[in-house]
Amino acid sequence: MATRENPVLARPWLWMLPLGVVLVMVFVYPILEILRLSFTDATMVAGEPYSYTAATYRSIVAGQDFADILRVTVLFVLFSVVFQLLLGFAVALLVDTAARRGLRGALVTRTVVLTAWAIPGVVIGVIWRLLYQDGPAGILNYLGGMIGLSGNASFLSDPDAALISVTVANIWRGTALSMILMYAGLQSVSRELLEAARIDGAGTFQAFRAVTWPVLLPLVAIDLITITVETFNTFDMVMALTGGGPGTATEVLALGVYDQMFNQLNLGRGATMSVVLLLINVIMVGFYFRYSARREATA
Repeated sequence: MATRENPVLARPWLWMLPLGVVLVMVFVYPILEILRLSFTDATMVAGEPYSYTAATYRSIVAGQDFADILRVTVLFVLFSVVFQLLLGFAVALLVDTAARRGLRGALVTRTVVLTAWAIPGVVIGVIWRLLYQDGPAGILNYLGGMIGLSGNASFLSDPDAALISVTVANIWRGTALSMILMYAGLQSVSRELLEAARIDGAGTFQAFRAVTWPVLLPLVAIDLITITVETFNTFDMVMALTGGGPGTATEVLALGVYDQMFNQLNLGRGATMSVVLLLINVIMVGFYFRYSARREATA
């Protein structure tokens, strides 16, 4: 007796249809709507008419305020990414060395570092705000006074110091992810190859360059793209820590979008800045896919 074929099994796209509908509703449509609004002078004032124009793009290209936001964002991202990579690798190397030598503190160190990654960004902002509080009541100022320093540093009220303070907090937050990836890479390095390199007379740096670095390179690329995109999109920690102040000294791009839309009620200009942020993310991801395709082609 012939069995009737299940129509769902015969058409696999039916299985994917619900997921496709959800993706269109929560991902594709919002992006298209932001692109549309970026070419308008729309505001968040209810009932106010708007018209289509390219003036919003001209305003951010010529406007000094957007240039200042980009400068702050680039400095914030550059120093955050560099130090997250370096510190993440340093911590991973220390933990890996300690684990191979059987030291008891390796597991505790790894757990403590991972804790920073698990804490929500808003909570991290509040914690560092307590640390940075101006005056003797601030934790860092209090500790500084105990060791003979002035104890009255302006971590968050001075514009230059505020950007450095926010960057340090973000480095502390993001080092954990770099450590995880670097530690995973170090675990996959062949110990036999390292021993063979040392027997052949290779020094520590030569062994690292010849054996360890080729294994870590793909993970470094993944880590670089991941933390760069994440840092460009940082909002919650900066919002809780400084709110973009003092003035606009710590107003990164994601926070600038929020300020334009919900404080200035300038929906069109906020959408335009969102498009710029989206393009930056697309470029970063494009670099990673190009790198991955090149590695696969040469593998």
